[in-house]
Parts: sequence; C-alpha cells; structure tokens
Amino acid sequence: MPDHPEVLTRRRFLRTSVLGAALSWTVPLFIERTFSTLNAAAESASSLQVPTGKDHPILVVLQLAGGNDGLNTLIPYDDDAYYRARPTLAIPNGQALPLGDRIGLHPALAPLADLYHEGTLAVLQGVGYPNPNRSHFRSTEIWQTASDANRVLTKGWLGRYFDNCCSGEDPTVGVSLGQQLPQAFNAQQPVGMAIERPDHLGLPKVGDAGERAAFEQLNGLDHEHDAINAGDSIASLNGAVHSNLSPLEYLQRVALDAQVGADRIGAILKRTKAEASYPNTPLGRSLSSIARLIAGGLTTRVYYLSHGGFDTHSAQAGAHQRLLGELANATAAFCHDLRSKGLLDRVTLMTFSEFGRRVAENASKGTDHGTAAPLFVMGGAVRPGLYGRQPSLEQLDGGDLIFNVDFRSVYATILERWMQAPAQKVLGREFPLLAFL
Repeated sequence: MPDHPEVLTRRRFLRTSVLGAALSWTVPLFIERTFSTLNAAAESASSLQVPTGKDHPILVVLQLAGGNDGLNTLIPYDDDAYYRARPTLAIPNGQALPLGDRIGLHPALAPLADLYHEGTLAVLQGVGYPNPNRSHFRSTEIWQTASDANRVLTKGWLGRYFDNCCSGEDPTVGVSLGQQLPQAFNAQQPVGMAIERPDHLGLPKVGDAGERAAFEQLNGLDHEHDAINAGDSIASLNGAVHSNLSPLEYLQRVALDAQVGADRIGAILKRTKAEASYPNTPLGRSLSSIARLIAGGLTTRVYYLSHGGFDTHSAQAGAHQRLLGELANATAAFCHDLRSKGLLDRVTLMTFSEFGRRVAENASKGTDHGTAAPLFVMGGAVRPGLYGRQPSLEQLDGGDLIFNVDFRSVYATILERWMQAPAQKVLGREFPLLAFL
C-alpha cells in the first residue's frame, strides 16, 4: 500500500523534530519508548489507517460542569408540585418556552427552542443511572468511563472508542479544549490533544498575533472565565488520567502529540473564519474555534469542552439564567455557523452534566446535589423531539428525581448510529438504543 502524505509527515516529524532533539537529553527513557514505538508503527504502513476525519461523522461533547439544575432547564410549568417545591426559584407559568404537553424550556434557552422547532435539537428527559452518586468527582468519573456506580473503570468511554476504531490515527483524532485531557479520553494507547495556550506543555510560541489569539481562544479558561466560576462554583471536572506511561512520560507524550498537530491547527485557524455571530464568551469563542477547525479539514472525530459554574448551592436564579443563556447563544451560533458552511449534517453535539439538582430549593435560594436531569443533542442528523419521560415530582427517591433513561443508552446510540462504532464492544455490554438519531 503506498504511503499516505499524512504518514510521511508523521515520520519526518518523529525522525527530525526539533522537539525530539531537545527532549532526548532530558528524558531519554521517554524518547526511547515513544519514538521507537511510533517509528515502528510508521515503518509498517499496514499498521496505520488512512485518516478519515475529513469525511467521518464528528462528535462534540459539551460538559456542563457542576451539576446542572435540570428541573429549571426543562420546566414542568403546569405541575403544582414544582411550584410547591420551589417557592422562590420556580420559573413562573407563562415564561417557560413550551416544547410539549406541560413541558417547556427556561426562557434563557430561547435560541435552543428555535433549534428545536427548526428540527435540529432533541431533548432527552430524566437521564441518569442506577444507584446514583452525588459526589461531583465520582459521578463525573461514572459518566466519563460509562461504568456502573459500584464499579471503577480507568479507561474512558471515548478512549475505548479510540482504541477500537481509531488505531494509527494522528493525535488530533481527539481534541480537548482545556488544561488537560478528560478522563473520557483515557485509552490503552494514549491519544488526543489538550489545547489551552500555544505555550502550554511545550507548544511553540506563535509569532503571528492573529494566530496566537486564535490559539488562546481554543479553551476559553481565561481570566474572565476564572472570575465567573470562582468560589464554590465548579469550573471544570476532568477526572483522573490513567495510562501505561509514567507521569513524566505521559506529560511529554502529550507535548509531543501537541507538537504534531500544532502547526496544522494554527494554519487552519489562520485561514478560516466564522460564518455566524458568536457571543464573546469563553464557550462562544471555543465553539467558534471548533467550527473553524472542522471547516478547515482537521481530521478530528471527537471534540470535548466544558462550560462550568453549575454548582448552584446559593442564589441560583441569576447565575443559572446567565449560564443557560451562554449555553444557548453559543450552541445556536455553532449550529448556524456549521449550516452556513454546509457542515451541520456532519456534526452532532451532545451536552451532559454529572447530575441534576434536588427537587426542593434550599434555605439559600439554591439547590443541592441531585440525580436525573435532561440533556441536549443537536445537529443536522438529529431527529427532533422529546425523548424519555419527565420524572414524577410526586414519586421521589429521598427527595430526588428517579431516572428513566440510562446515559449509556445515549452513548450507545451515538456510537452505533452516529460514530459507526460497535457500541457493545466499546461500552462492555448492550444498552437499548434510542430514536433521537
């Protein structure tokens, strides 16, 4: 089989990289393991797949970190129990944006209501898992590894997808916009890039001011974001990272992989532009960058990013309205941008949060850690509608909502019907598929 240009590029980098020369005297063990392994793979063309990211379906995973209050996101506006449980936080009847019988979106989500009626948004109700855990970190770990509540897994659900379906592809097959790779990316063979700033983990300095600004927009964890999410509010939750490499080797491998993709990403961001008006928020800037990378042909199958601040234990009303507005405005602009570029049919965006909030508001006019909550799936291939059932407010589990859609059914549907992957092999067992794709 003839060499593919991308394979030749990777070989040249591995054999002649300035980064390789610079690292060889500081971490010889890492260089010996990493370069010998990757060069051996490059020597065997049969061990590398031709990159398919330019025509493969793309998944964007958006984490709502901190535990989004699903009950004030998807509102049972005609249920008296809702108003009894939330005398100050309930959204008044008449303000919710109706989607179906007695169910409506928070008024700040008007752009998502438009997507719903345009046919590009599905809303999944009552999503959770058996024996829910109310710890931010453990529940995030459960969602990111697709494990049972009583079982600890180290490999992420997307990492297992990479292991099973993306062998030999460049590190840009998975791109996380953040300070580190999410636990969902943990794989037997480390893959994926985390991008925050051009100088992060040894990335080269970018000379062009516009190119540098584009890089700095990739993650959005800037001073504005840090200030917004200060105090008790959760900005992002990545979970533990596990690999077969030592910590030093792992960090240097991430740096090496980032170097492989940095020039390509910088060039794409420099020559592409947004076709929609994005809000000037960290999430808006990040989604704008993702749309530009997709339009520029980056061979990435999965993008991952976080929108934090949802741990609303006190004074929830204003903060939650702002967070939902930022979510709706940024994701709607992203969909409109992709549609303008003729790319919306190639992209599916899924939101998730580690848990919802309790039904009753607390004494601080906030809500505490709960269980089931809705999530959103949007894109050109999505079958719009409401899926699952709105959990009962009369039949609770110790004050919490009872889930009726296992989140791993959402994953299985996306893997099988969107990513063209064997869901049962990736998730370890079979889960019922849903009809939103």
